[in-house]
Amino acid sequence: MITRVLIVLGALIVLASLNVSILGKERLKRDGQVTYLELAPRDPRSLMQGDYMALRFRLAQDIESTWASGRNEAGRDARTAPPPALDAAPHEGESSFASIVLDEQLIAHLAAAKTATRSGRFRYRVRNNAAWLGTNAFFFEEGSEERYRPARYGEFRWDKDSGEAILVGLRDQKLKPL
Repeated sequence: MITRVLIVLGALIVLASLNVSILGKERLKRDGQVTYLELAPRDPRSLMQGDYMALRFRLAQDIESTWASGRNEAGRDARTAPPPALDAAPHEGESSFASIVLDEQLIAHLAAAKTATRSGRFRYRVRNNAAWLGTNAFFFEEGSEERYRPARYGEFRWDKDSGEAILVGLRDQKLKPL
């Protein structure tokens, strides 16, 4: 009897956690700050997964370049002083934040050390020694590859407080929805 109660209680905890997570993502989709990240699409096909576009964001490349340089603008070693726009040089699997600024078109850029006004912090995780900004693919209906070929920006909804962001669509060079 106790085993069954524990199993049911465990299942209820798991279901409650999932629902809280889903509600948080839906809130972010509805209320988050519109933010665009410049992207560099890759091969848009997968035999196993159907049609999709593999994504790579310029912001992730900029974050990674601060790791590669190993030094910040003051010339101090990045292992003892974090890079100018980052909290710390993270390790595999860790989450961290990058300070970003939004331009007049709401396109996010890594904040420079000399930037006085910062728009906020963007949360990322390290996966395979690369900055992962929440997604690396955009799936679309089979046969609609041409519609997404002109994609140049990912449209995110971003929570300035938590740094969390989710991809909600793709945009062309003029930031028009695809």
